[in-house]
Amino acid sequence: MIGDIHQRVTRSSVASLAFFSHSAYVASFEPRDVSHALSDRNWVNAMHEELENFERNHDLVEPPPNCRPIGTKWVLKNKQGEDGMVVRNKARLVARKEGIDYEETFALILLAFAASKGFKLQQIDVKSAFLNRFIEEEVYVRQPPSFESARFPDRVYKLRKGLYGLKQAPRDWYARLKSFLLKSGFVMGSVDKTLFSLSCGGDTLIVQIYVDDIFFGGSSHALVSSFAEQMSREFEMSLMGELQFFLGLQIKQGLEGTFVHQAKYTRDILKKFNIGDSKPMTTPMSTNTMLDADEDGEAVDQKEFRGMIGSLLYLTATRPDIQFAVCLCACYQASPRTSHLVKRIFRYLEFTPELGLWYSSGSSPSLTGFSNTDHAGCRIDRKSTSGTCQLVGTSLVSWSSRKQASVALSTTEAEYVAAASCCSQLSKNPVLHSRTKHIDVRFHFLRDHYEKGDIDLIHVVSANQLADIFTKPLEFDAFTRLRCELGVLQVEGVDNALIKGEIESQWTGLIALLV
Repeated sequence: MIGDIHQRVTRSSVASLAFFSHSAYVASFEPRDVSHALSDRNWVNAMHEELENFERNHDLVEPPPNCRPIGTKWVLKNKQGEDGMVVRNKARLVARKEGIDYEETFALILLAFAASKGFKLQQIDVKSAFLNRFIEEEVYVRQPPSFESARFPDRVYKLRKGLYGLKQAPRDWYARLKSFLLKSGFVMGSVDKTLFSLSCGGDTLIVQIYVDDIFFGGSSHALVSSFAEQMSREFEMSLMGELQFFLGLQIKQGLEGTFVHQAKYTRDILKKFNIGDSKPMTTPMSTNTMLDADEDGEAVDQKEFRGMIGSLLYLTATRPDIQFAVCLCACYQASPRTSHLVKRIFRYLEFTPELGLWYSSGSSPSLTGFSNTDHAGCRIDRKSTSGTCQLVGTSLVSWSSRKQASVALSTTEAEYVAAASCCSQLSKNPVLHSRTKHIDVRFHFLRDHYEKGDIDLIHVVSANQLADIFTKPLEFDAFTRLRCELGVLQVEGVDNALIKGEIESQWTGLIALLV
């Protein structure tokens, strides 16, 4: 008993010591503005670190005649771990230019592939990534707010290298990094130009670029370590270790596979919209729900409704089980009513906050696509709903639920539209193919791929149709069964047989791409 108490106290003391040791180097708050940041030495240190990089790469000069310098601003953000603890105060100096939005995306297919091969993905954060390449244009920016030179307050900086906020900066940084990787023996992906691979003997290393974040993993520990050292010599960077938290996604990598979820984000939005005391629901939408404009219904706050939809759309990155319901409710953002049951989706999330995507190790690399439609399902314009999903082995990597652009005159026509959309997601140019408008074009597109042997078209009985979950509300039993077969699970409850990859399901996919 005394030993147990001593052990708990010791662990508690270690945890407390780690917390206070960590908190001594970072601020726990996120500043409202520059003046707020200047009140804390940790944020001041972060801003000075960024400023030193900036001054080292640019020249403070007299502004030339007719110069119109670009303003600068501070972007002050906390980087958090998956436990919500702040791990870094990140101060970034950016060009103040309107209309430019750099969106970072995360390809789940990389996680699925890495899990199937048994690779542990590591993460690198490149410091001031956009300062790694000289720019050709002549660009001047004003001095950083609150850090103007006392001797030369009217001078401006002439940029020698890129800067966040400039439209050419991501292009220049990518060109610099691409050149380095290609010289190091990497091969650039033919479809995804931000994916690079290296073969060395019988070992493989993969590298994925997401602006200034880089993820890599391989079959050889020596190869992975060598790449990390090579990058450290070439760029100023931080090796952040095993990939665990990125853009709100929580990632757990294990021997049996990888689990990707947004449990922390789910709890945050439940708290934000005050859903905690509501009765939980077992499905996101009732099978009796038939939404329409409901012009006579009770109006709800449009700003709050849109905020809910925006929060839910981000959550669909790892929760395909709410995709159909969220997309359906999103159609009514212009004039929301109480009958547009967006709060029911939140009540379902309260019932299932820990669900996420499971990617099993040892899964086969074959590509499979499912497509289905709800013909003329929209009560307003009678357009059909297409539901599609694509899997690498048993790992779900992409999915969609969307209303078709034109009214289909028959179920067959609606099915062709959905099938062509599904096939295009597996081919090299999804944008071009998704713009085809006529049924004969879609028919010939599918037939052409079939005759070339690229795809195999197979009829799927309703019981095995995974895409059903993206086209209509389902009863609880059918909904949970399809949700499980898509790999949407709770990590603690993952079945051992599924972990070992022994359950391939009885999928007879509508589209199986033979690669």
